[in-house]
Amino acid sequence: MAGTRDSNETSYLLPPDSKDWEGHGIPDFVYRQKELVPEGIQWPKNAPSLLDTLPLSRFDSALCSAWRQRMELGLFRYHLGELQTQTLPGAVGFVAQLNVERGVQRRRPQNIRSVRQAFDPEQFNFNQIRPGEVLFRLHPAPIPGALQQEDILVVINVSPLEWGHVLLVPEPARGLPQRLLPGALRAGVEAVLLSSHPGFRVGFNSLGGLASVNHLHLHGYYLAHRLPVEGAPSEPLDPKGRLHLLQAPPAPGFLFYTSGPGPSLEALISRVCRATDYLTDHDIAHNLFVTRGSPPGKTSSSSTLTGVRVILWARKSSFGIKDGEAFNVALCELAGHLPVKTSQDFSSLTEAAALAIIQDCLLPPAQAEEVQAALVALTAQEEP
Repeated sequence: MAGTRDSNETSYLLPPDSKDWEGHGIPDFVYRQKELVPEGIQWPKNAPSLLDTLPLSRFDSALCSAWRQRMELGLFRYHLGELQTQTLPGAVGFVAQLNVERGVQRRRPQNIRSVRQAFDPEQFNFNQIRPGEVLFRLHPAPIPGALQQEDILVVINVSPLEWGHVLLVPEPARGLPQRLLPGALRAGVEAVLLSSHPGFRVGFNSLGGLASVNHLHLHGYYLAHRLPVEGAPSEPLDPKGRLHLLQAPPAPGFLFYTSGPGPSLEALISRVCRATDYLTDHDIAHNLFVTRGSPPGKTSSSSTLTGVRVILWARKSSFGIKDGEAFNVALCELAGHLPVKTSQDFSSLTEAAALAIIQDCLLPPAQAEEVQAALVALTAQEEP
């Protein structure tokens, strides 16, 4: 991903000598509300390659320059080049990518047995990462009279699935388990709004939803392709339109939408976290995906993205990795992005086969209906 360089990018780069990294400190990326851009971001028409010529936001410039440097310094488990990519023939529009190294070299998942499992300091956690893996500390500029938001560390994912793959990690020393909290979700949505790239997405995997580390974190990464969930049609589940259902493939999910910063965003954060709290309390695994997209309702084929969609999927719990499948089903796969592990599977994968793998991870119909009824009831309890 190319773009103009930010005049302040050097502040996010490591010193040349690795001996100096420990004392380098973590640089701050402080952003103002005016940098959260809800509208005017769009996909280039008929020419995805034009993405490389779009001007980067200050956030994109900081993240991409620091991430690129860490790749050049060898801080990842493998070098990520340009991935072989194809759109699978069919109505869904799956974007499949061949990423053999991630399939082979990523850290093995921890021994997780419950969606509600407590944080275990004896297991790998983000207090143990090397100093050079942290790009910067993300936090908004103080607003008079407003509550101070928590800082979020932006950390490289050492087994990247795409360009710019990072983790958004609340203060690691707090020892938070992998349970979504409002501050973390707010940081994820605001990161999407800080990026001027239409394909910067953020997501969350619960325990049992293929989170491999039980220490609170979200994923963020760039993908230069549209995904089905950006404009897929939805049906309202409550009269005020606060909760919608995506029924189109890849998988049915609950859709929340915000037009941008302010009361709409705060309402979305509260609403989503009530839903994930319900799922966690009932030991139901789930995945969440944050992307720029169109408002709920009828399908949209427009290249203009008018707000932020948050899609939540309740699913069967899955502990460990299924080595026999072409891909593992988590946040990006449910959204239509399929990182495939072998060349053979990449060349033979069909839309029907992908849908079958995803379908196998979804809740049985009766349980899915029960979850839907519970989330509708939670929405109805909101203050008018």
